[in-house]
Amino acid sequence: MTHYYEIMFGLSVILTIFYALYWHKHFDAHFTLIFCFIPVTNLGYMLIARADTLEAALTANRFVYIGSCYLVLLFMLTAFSLCQIKLNRILRLLFISISTGIYICVLIGDTGKYFYKSLSFEKTDGTGRLVKEYAFGHTLFYAMLIVYFVLSITVMIYSFFRKKNVSNKVICLMMLPALISLSSYFMGKLFPAGMELVPATYVIAQICYLLVIDRVCIYNVTETCADSLLETGSTGILSFDFRSSYLGCNETAKKFFPAVADLDIDKSVAAVPELKDNVCKWLEDYKSDNTYDKITYNAGDRIFSVNIGYLYDGRRRRGYQIFITDDTQNQQYISLINRYNDDLRDEVAKKTANIEAMHNKLILGMATMVESRDNSTGGHIRRTSEVVRILIEEIRSSELYDLSDEFCNDLIKAAPMHDLGKIAVDDAILRKPGRFTDEEYAVMKTHAAEGARIVHSILEGTDDEEFHIIAENVAHYHHERWDGSGYPVGLVGDAIPLEARIMAIADVYDALVSKRVYKHSMSFSQADAIIMEGMGKHFDKSLEPCYVSARPKLEVYYSSLPVY
Repeated sequence: MTHYYEIMFGLSVILTIFYALYWHKHFDAHFTLIFCFIPVTNLGYMLIARADTLEAALTANRFVYIGSCYLVLLFMLTAFSLCQIKLNRILRLLFISISTGIYICVLIGDTGKYFYKSLSFEKTDGTGRLVKEYAFGHTLFYAMLIVYFVLSITVMIYSFFRKKNVSNKVICLMMLPALISLSSYFMGKLFPAGMELVPATYVIAQICYLLVIDRVCIYNVTETCADSLLETGSTGILSFDFRSSYLGCNETAKKFFPAVADLDIDKSVAAVPELKDNVCKWLEDYKSDNTYDKITYNAGDRIFSVNIGYLYDGRRRRGYQIFITDDTQNQQYISLINRYNDDLRDEVAKKTANIEAMHNKLILGMATMVESRDNSTGGHIRRTSEVVRILIEEIRSSELYDLSDEFCNDLIKAAPMHDLGKIAVDDAILRKPGRFTDEEYAVMKTHAAEGARIVHSILEGTDDEEFHIIAENVAHYHHERWDGSGYPVGLVGDAIPLEARIMAIADVYDALVSKRVYKHSMSFSQADAIIMEGMGKHFDKSLEPCYVSARPKLEVYYSSLPVY
């Protein structure tokens, strides 16, 4: 039987290693303690089986009771945590104190009469075994186990039937090791004398908790992806797994689709009749063809812009996410223009041209407004637009890329929009007279994705689709790096749109040679050294010759400015 304990110890160590490899900071701390204690406890069982003396067996027994006293407590605390039921701090301290008191009785049990009346050691067929006669302290130990078990089962049963925001699959996986542990005390009589079922029970518990963790990760991703901006903003978010089972949503989505409030976690979206003809159909269409990722949806007098994509856990695809934006005003405006008849075509063309001019002025005005809020970037949009124009001239001269006139004009026109997302950044951060903290920088980095969303909302439905794409790409990806270390997506190499790669050089060059509140302007040679060092890392290496040939023009331009 010694081999049995050795196998159980080995399996518990392997499962703990799996947990360590899978671990990330969102895991509940109770999981980590469980996976640390179980190998220690199973080590104790193995050492008792391999012991040759009473003293060695007693030492190993102290390892065993680490699990006996604390693991059941941790199982219970994990149940409360995953069921989203807060346990009073005083009660937590009381439970920990009780487990610690019982464990102290175990430690002194071989010298006193608190836990054991008598202890002896025997070895049968090469397997060591402690023969114990229990005292009153062991009765308290059983009472503690029963209390922890009853509380765990009670909270899980309650959550199974009464809490919609807790997965029933997770509850069932959590309940399985608890029930097996209780049964093992009674089933032990069916096995050879002296054989303990508890080590195997702990291994089963580890397997169950690995499955629980794998499932809980999906829900954590759903909760963290909807940050405070989206939670209170104009975009609704719905998340589903690959079986179209509901994972969660933000408050905005509930306002757009009230039927979602009646949808239980893990329930199929097809089970709600009000969602069959919209959300359910969108998911099915997207599954069959990923090009069905943008939809315009009419609901009464409101028009929604719907975008569908994959739900990611790190780099793993775990399901689908639906992003919903109220696009009523833009869509109504487009519908109004489409109703003009042929007789008024020329007039419409003139009006459209005026509207486009106003639209461009509005965009430039918004960009200027954003810039006026930022202490550190005065004149930045004007200068970067000129740098983009100079770079494009050199790229066309080199014939490195076959750039159309339309592309070049659109990129120059889109350049002022690259920092529109800063409108969503708090003034306390945007206007800070100094360098950002890590937390502030993390908030500042959100401006790229938010800028893309704003540009998308402004330009969606316009006739100039190519400009729409270029402007959105410039706003979204101008902080991506050639080596993949940029943000917000971490695109690598040619996956970064060309317009964003050109914008990146212009943006960084201006930042280097311009004065900011937290730094002096660099000399042209210092800035040039940094840009050149970044070629192939930060910037597209193929654009290096174009930048080099543009450098004299850039220096002449910046030298002509009174202050930069």
